[in-house]
Amino acid sequence: MIAYVTVGADDMVAAERFYSAFLPALGYRLERYHGDLSYILPVAAGERAISPDFYVKAPFDGGPATAGNGNMVAFEARNQTQVRALHAAALSAGGADEGQPGFRESYGPQFYVGYLRDPQGNKIALFSSDPKEAGRDG
Repeated sequence: MIAYVTVGADDMVAAERFYSAFLPALGYRLERYHGDLSYILPVAAGERAISPDFYVKAPFDGGPATAGNGNMVAFEARNQTQVRALHAAALSAGGADEGQPGFRESYGPQFYVGYLRDPQGNKIALFSSDPKEAGRDG
């Protein structure tokens, strides 16, 4: 199981504006630690942590943050409506469109996804694959 995912950022204000536009709607709360951002899923007393946490950090080596080619982090939304709403919110918060929400021929008929780039260039996907919703084939 993946415990956490980290992306680099040089501008924490822009990163916080972008990620806080949609991660709280998916259940994450923001914690700040040494100037970095930690988006954590709440845990009830006596329960194990729900993975993965999502961290936005300045690179430890002191160099500039760079986005990886082929790297992407995907967040699951409740439904297609939420995918569209969170994609729009992230664009309004400084993200760049990397693919409008919709179905893709390359994936299963229920996989509804929108793609973004955060202000640093990291690729983010917001998706839903709820079998109770209409799929690509109707």
